[in-house]
Amino acid sequence: MVEVFSGQPYADGVKYRIDPGKAVAPTLLDDAGLRNAEIALTLSQLLTNVHAVQRVRGLEPVKDLKDPVKKSAAPINLDIEMETGTGKTYVYIKTIMELHKRYGWSKYIVVVPSIAIREGVKKSFDITADHFQQLYGTKPRTFIYNSSRLHEVERFSSDSGVQVMIINIQAFNATGKDARRIHGTERRLPNGEIVLEGLDDFGSRKPIDVISANRPILIIDEPQKIEGDAKKPSKSLEALAAFNALFALRYSATHRIERTKVHRLDAMDAYNQKLVKRIAVRGITVKYLTGSSAYLYVDGLEIGKGADFPKARVELEVQTAHGIRRQVARVNKGTNLHVVSGGIEAYKGLFIRNVDANRDIIELSNGDVIGAGEVTEDVAEGQKRRIQIREVIRAHLDKERQLFAQGIKALSLFFIDEVAKYRDYEREDTLGEYARVFEEEYGEVLADFLGQLDFDDAAERYRKHVEAIPVRSTHEGYFSIDKKTGRSVDGKIAARGDLAGQSDDVDAYDLILKDKERLLSFEEPVRFIWSHSALREGWDNPNVFVMGMLKKSDNTTTRRQEIGRGLRLSVDQHGERMDNPVTVHDINELTVVTDESYTDFVTALQKEIIESLSARPRKASVDYFTGKQIKLADGTTSVLEKSIAQALYNHLIRHDYIDDDGLVTQEYKDARADGTLAAPTAEALKPVIDFMWPLVDALYLDLPKPVDGRKPKKIPFNEANFKKREFQALWSRINHKAVYQVEFDSKELIKNCIRTLDKSLNVTVMQYLVEAGKQVVGLEVEQLEAGTGFKVSETKLEHSAVSAGSTVKYDLLGEIAEKTQLTRRTCAAILTGINPGTFAKFKQNPEQFITEAARLINEQKATVIVEHLTYDPRDSRYDSSIFTENQTAQDLSKAGEKLKKSVYEYVVTDSKVERAFVEKLDVSDEVVVYSKLPRGFSIPTPVGDYNPDWAIAFRDDTTKIKHVYFVAETKGSMSSLQLKGVENAKIECARKFFNSLDNTDVKYDVVTNYSELMQLVSD
Repeated sequence: MVEVFSGQPYADGVKYRIDPGKAVAPTLLDDAGLRNAEIALTLSQLLTNVHAVQRVRGLEPVKDLKDPVKKSAAPINLDIEMETGTGKTYVYIKTIMELHKRYGWSKYIVVVPSIAIREGVKKSFDITADHFQQLYGTKPRTFIYNSSRLHEVERFSSDSGVQVMIINIQAFNATGKDARRIHGTERRLPNGEIVLEGLDDFGSRKPIDVISANRPILIIDEPQKIEGDAKKPSKSLEALAAFNALFALRYSATHRIERTKVHRLDAMDAYNQKLVKRIAVRGITVKYLTGSSAYLYVDGLEIGKGADFPKARVELEVQTAHGIRRQVARVNKGTNLHVVSGGIEAYKGLFIRNVDANRDIIELSNGDVIGAGEVTEDVAEGQKRRIQIREVIRAHLDKERQLFAQGIKALSLFFIDEVAKYRDYEREDTLGEYARVFEEEYGEVLADFLGQLDFDDAAERYRKHVEAIPVRSTHEGYFSIDKKTGRSVDGKIAARGDLAGQSDDVDAYDLILKDKERLLSFEEPVRFIWSHSALREGWDNPNVFVMGMLKKSDNTTTRRQEIGRGLRLSVDQHGERMDNPVTVHDINELTVVTDESYTDFVTALQKEIIESLSARPRKASVDYFTGKQIKLADGTTSVLEKSIAQALYNHLIRHDYIDDDGLVTQEYKDARADGTLAAPTAEALKPVIDFMWPLVDALYLDLPKPVDGRKPKKIPFNEANFKKREFQALWSRINHKAVYQVEFDSKELIKNCIRTLDKSLNVTVMQYLVEAGKQVVGLEVEQLEAGTGFKVSETKLEHSAVSAGSTVKYDLLGEIAEKTQLTRRTCAAILTGINPGTFAKFKQNPEQFITEAARLINEQKATVIVEHLTYDPRDSRYDSSIFTENQTAQDLSKAGEKLKKSVYEYVVTDSKVERAFVEKLDVSDEVVVYSKLPRGFSIPTPVGDYNPDWAIAFRDDTTKIKHVYFVAETKGSMSSLQLKGVENAKIECARKFFNSLDNTDVKYDVVTNYSELMQLVSD
């Protein structure tokens, strides 16, 4: 965002005299305010900056900065598209701080569409204040606009430092008291005197005039809820113009009015970059079978140890002493349903012919096939809701058991459309229909779930925790409160106007917005939350892992909006975000329980996502790649020149990775998935090719498909294989924990950096385009209005010896030290050692000089780190419990057949290479036992923790060596180009780690297939 204003001079506020008003004493006449400095750049300079930003991010360059709406919030409107749950509030707070740091702008107004979002935004400012204090040496001073506390507006104008006013649109866009007071509406008194409405404490001034004099910068949060559309803009949009803003930044996942977009982080980007939870769906499908009229609902399938597995959880009608009731039973192959039902005639002759956990189906003796989540016959809505509530409880317990040991509190959220379904004040216990069903189902599901737990220490700690929570304390409803009766009521919803469909009831939000931290504590018993569907906006708790949609379909609310409440990445008991790139989606999975079928829900969700991605480029071209920014292994960035873009395009054509229309082919997708992409021959491509593939990935809509929430299952642990002598011997050799240290000579690093900078530092000279034009002959009014009254007659490209941003003061040493994590002394030694001609490039383009110099220094630093890295194994070791305690549920459809020699009975693989490797291992006569190493086993490295793939123990007589133990990493290609960057650095560090263990019979290496592994073992 800040690059749009590159070249703007720094100005720490412009002083002006605040109009004191008639009622203020003369002594205050000298009161001064500090307003934002005007934008010094011309529209042409701004447009050049915008184009540079847009090219880097793959956005279509705009023709001009004109707004499609005549009455806009500000003269310049910039769009930032960020998917729900990716932290846009944090981003715009940091943008505020960065704009202040670079350009001195200090007055900001955050405009939000509802009280819910307002409270959430204020909370975000409060909890990040210390964080930004550490980053910037100052923090924003924030307040919520309140027409009864106008002294805060005075302070906003007069105080220095970053000042932020948070205001909801209702405060100045209605006929209520707040709106009258901010605009200072005139009112005639009985004696004929005209006064301003209720502003006795603010003199004769209007608050809007005091605010507008500051030339504030507007941050518009969720503008699509405020502005209407381009053809019919809302009154709210017109009202924003009264702020006299310098410019407006508009943050949203779904912009309704497209303006000048400078950043895009859409649904696909958010998922691929692992910034949001993965989505799982548990749907309910009504299935009409031909062979039986009996009621049957397949709740899910289970795998486990023993001959009677896999099993299926099936709900059917059972004859009891109190009549026919629906109950859940566990069945396996050969179960007689007539017997299980207590002799009900409809089930006579029905047996379970097969239970297939891989395909998640059961087959009946009459030939019918029923999948998990399918229910026979038509069922009443009440029964569907009961099934949904049960599914939410079961999904919650599955997730909670996994997360409890990691210190993460799991929450589940039910959305309902009527408070009476949860709170019934006609009953003594005030429990509504859904609350009663919940308590009935919770008791049964919990007892069944705890009965299936293992008897290890972790399971016992979890068992004690949940058994100590009474059912009545574990669920709570958060609704609007009627102040007269104190009872929960349906939320207040605006029926007409710009804010139709939104709630403005502040009472409904206090607990769920202001007490987020309490809800995330294990000390708080509430785990299941019930809320009105109207409260969807603003309800953002990161630890919602399951959502139950117990409401009728709402055509005004998309599925993306509904699930958006639970997409944020979770936090642990210390508030640390669970965003480790290796395990982020093992932990962060949102399960949505819906009354639609899985297929229907996912199809509709995918359609909505595709529609939101319509602006994404789809075709490869040289122009598409030119100017794109790529992130390198050392964390620095590089912008692609046209020559490299051309080389990449030629490479894609040569290997049939794109077709004649520039569309990505299936050949590319398969090679990308298997790690077998062709290595380039062009020298210019070799250093950067690994970092350019994401640019190609972005050209096809390979949408993340939500997983079927019933399919993932915990894979059984084969204890017999784990306890084999050979595996225990291997495990005892490699399960050391270790620390590393890096010792290197600073002189050596400085010398290498000087040599590299003098040789490789390239900085482009700033260019600007000079255009000359003449007025069109026979000019008409329409041409003037459309901006086409002049025609360009000549263009000329000029080179600038001085950067357009040279008016900005740079802390050159500080910037490079920050980007390289080296001391200022070391950076000074490097910069003073380079040739004067190399250093002179700083004047040509300071920003690029800093970025490129830091990148080259980091490359040399990484080389030195790996060369001088040593490991020190510690006496402490990894416990064998990591094989079971942190295991996550897996989708067995990718697991293949049950395995004989593995420590786990199934292994889920991500590629054809891994699948072929597993199949060979399991049938190899030379292999005794092997295991996919659990995620809990990791090797620390300077570039992040590393988790090897496989641990393999061979037979004693495989070679002349008595024992051979192998730790392997499987890769689809052994090309050095495929293993560059961070991944290669981790592998080199792993080699040093295993060498440090001093085990001559343990080998670590990277292989592409089983044959290569056996060659290494034989060698």
